[in-house]
Amino acid sequence: MAEKASGGVQSVERVFELLELITDAGGDVTLSELSSSTELPLPTIHRLLRTLVALGYVRQLPNRRYALGPRLIRLGEGANKQLGALARPQLTQLVTKLGETSNMAVLDSDMVIYVAQVPSQHSMRMFTEVGRRAHTHDTGVGKAILAQLDDEVVRGIVERTGMPTPTSHSIGTIDDLLKDLAKIRERGYAIDEQEQEIGVRCFSMAVPNAPTPTAISVSGPVSRVDEAFGERAVPLLRAAAEAISAELNRA
Repeated sequence: MAEKASGGVQSVERVFELLELITDAGGDVTLSELSSSTELPLPTIHRLLRTLVALGYVRQLPNRRYALGPRLIRLGEGANKQLGALARPQLTQLVTKLGETSNMAVLDSDMVIYVAQVPSQHSMRMFTEVGRRAHTHDTGVGKAILAQLDDEVVRGIVERTGMPTPTSHSIGTIDDLLKDLAKIRERGYAIDEQEQEIGVRCFSMAVPNAPTPTAISVSGPVSRVDEAFGERAVPLLRAAAEAISAELNRA
């Protein structure tokens, strides 16, 4: 169990611990799974879950598993908007310096959701939009996020979501994905090599120390987003990711 925050309200801390455990498990868990993941007594877990179910922040499924509830959606949407607003100045700088579309995405229920975008001025650009959900294994932001996670966590994510291959360049097996993630960890950034959309290449980097797994990217047609573009983009992405991280963790 996470260390109790100084001056915190214990019952509130316990509620958020349970919500985070359900999230980490992929969105739904059994009571026994929760009990094995926390030091909280079983009666306490059960009492807190009953309260969360009554409020709509957790729901109990017909198979008696507990899942995140619909009332969290509005909170998440509001938080995503704020996160996008915070990152927009850095994304704008990327577009100004590189001329291609920049995006930010976060991990949400085993998928990535785009929370901010500053489009390129070019007429030919990537067709991603804010609010769109996508798989992790075939997107630059998704792979940058997965590279921050343990391989077993990655396996769990793709087992739950599957690995569709929207293009002939898409990664279709867990072994190939883990090999690619090892390369990403070594070099510090991810490349979507026409894996989500034919003709589009994307360079992406995780935001360090973000409260939820987060990544930013720049993307565009392969005719413009080439190796030379990548050499310019990577240090700018790193600077932007570090600036966003500092803003997120500002006291």
